[in-house]
Amino acid sequence: MATGTLPADLSTSEIARMPLEPDNCALIVVDIQEKLLPPIFERERLIRNSQLLVRLAGILDIPALVTTQYAKGLGRTVPDIASLLPDARPLDKVEFGCFNNQGFCSSVRSLPGQRTTMLLCGMESHICVTQTALGALNSGYIVHVASDAVSSRTEWNWKIGLDRMRAAGTIISSTEMMIYELMRKSDSAAFKQMLQYLK
Repeated sequence: MATGTLPADLSTSEIARMPLEPDNCALIVVDIQEKLLPPIFERERLIRNSQLLVRLAGILDIPALVTTQYAKGLGRTVPDIASLLPDARPLDKVEFGCFNNQGFCSSVRSLPGQRTTMLLCGMESHICVTQTALGALNSGYIVHVASDAVSSRTEWNWKIGLDRMRAAGTIISSTEMMIYELMRKSDSAAFKQMLQYLK
């Protein structure tokens, strides 16, 4: 059942032409956990860029939802991410796709304003991120995935996850694309605050 507020007949190219607006976005940080992280392909890149997106969300007042996959067995959100989200309580799940979890769906519906666009980072690209993106699309949301802020245990699965999401209608982006698109201009107080992390 669709919960987004967008017309269902928009094409992917029409959606790709729509600029990101902070007031319409929410950030989903998917399963960046202690025991899952060590074997992840280019994990330092994933952490660095996920941190940038979390900082961006804080500066622009974009709500962030954080999930863990069976935290009892796979550990908590890594400190490098959790420390930037002191007020966010991770939603633990056993479902791979976040939108298959009723608690998560309730959290999305409770977000302030009209959040029509989900920004995704996390892992793994071909499992939880892909299934979350598909669930968001099927619920009527626009989905942007930061391709350099998601990954998998192997490079192949990272890439094939991106391919599947793109084919389904997800906008495949990058961390800097999202940042600069949401910031719009270089002379704002928000951009000056963000710039220290981009150097």
